[in-house]
Amino acid sequence: MNNETLIAIVGPTAVGKTALSIKLALELGGEIVSGDSMQVYKRMNIGTAKASKEELAQAPHHLIDILEPTEPWTVSMFQERALHAISEIRGRGNVPILVGGTGLYVQAITHEFSFAEAKADEDYRKQMEHYLHEHGSLALHHQLDEVDPVAAHTIHPNNTRRVIRALEVIHTTGTLFSEQPNERAKPRFDTAMIGLTMERNQLYERINKRVDLMLNDGLLDEVTRLFNDGVEGQAIQGIGYKEIYAFLRGECSFDSAVDQLKQNSRRYAKRQLTWFRNRSEANWFDVGNNREDKIFQDVQSFLAGKRRFRNE
Repeated sequence: MNNETLIAIVGPTAVGKTALSIKLALELGGEIVSGDSMQVYKRMNIGTAKASKEELAQAPHHLIDILEPTEPWTVSMFQERALHAISEIRGRGNVPILVGGTGLYVQAITHEFSFAEAKADEDYRKQMEHYLHEHGSLALHHQLDEVDPVAAHTIHPNNTRRVIRALEVIHTTGTLFSEQPNERAKPRFDTAMIGLTMERNQLYERINKRVDLMLNDGLLDEVTRLFNDGVEGQAIQGIGYKEIYAFLRGECSFDSAVDQLKQNSRRYAKRQLTWFRNRSEANWFDVGNNREDKIFQDVQSFLAGKRRFRNE
C-alpha cells in the first residue's frame, strides 16, 4: 500500500451519499469522483439520481455526463478515467472523494484490480445475451452455478451483466471467476471508506419517496424521450429505465411499472449493503442517528496523519 490517501463514501441508494460528499468537499477542499455506473450517461439525470445543477455547482465533479446512452462503458474504462481524475485532483492540491454505490467500481479504484487478463469475447457475450432473452435470468444464473458455484453465490441472479461477465471470464481464461487474481487484490490507496447506513424500514421509506419524487420531476418524460429515440442496450438496463421501458412497450401497466421500480430499488439497496459489508473495509455510520459530526471528526483526523480510519 502506498501512503496516498483517498476518501470514499459508499452505501445503498437513497442513503445520502451525494449530500455528504458535497459537505465534505466544501470542508476539505475536495473534488468528487462519481463511482456510479449509470451517472456517466447524458440525458439520464432523474432516473440515475444525479446531483442537481445547484449541487454540482458547489464542488467539482468528475465522471458525470461524459457518454451518450448508446456508448459502451465498462469497469475497466471507468478505472482508467477515475484514476486519471484522482491524479489530476491531487496535482491541484485537492482531496479526491470517491462516491458511489456500485461496489465493483469502487473496489476497482481502492484496490489494484487489473482487467487485462480476461479479454472480451463479443460473440460469446451475444450468445449469452440471447440465452438470457430466451430462457431468463434464473436459467442464466444456473449456468454459472454449474461451473462456478462460489461466484454464483456472490452474484445475484438479477445482476445479469455481472453473471454474463463471469461466464465470459471463465470462457476466455479457462479459470474460475471466483479464483481470478482480482479477488486477492491489494489496496491501492490508504482509504478512509465511509459506509452510510440507516434502519432498513427508514431506508425503504426513503427509497419509495425518492421514486415518487423522480416521477414528479419528470422521470416518465425522460425515459419516453430515450424510448422514442430508439435508445437500447446497456444503459437502459439500469433500475428506473428498464421498468418504464416495459410500460412503454405495453408489457405492463404504469402502476405495475412503478411498483416494480420501487421493489427493484429496495432489493438493490439490500444487495449494495450486503456487498459492501462483505467485500469492503468500510466503517459504518448510521446517518439515521445523525452521525455527521463524527464522520467529519474522523476524516479530519485521518487526513491529519492518522494512518488507520476507525469508526469507534
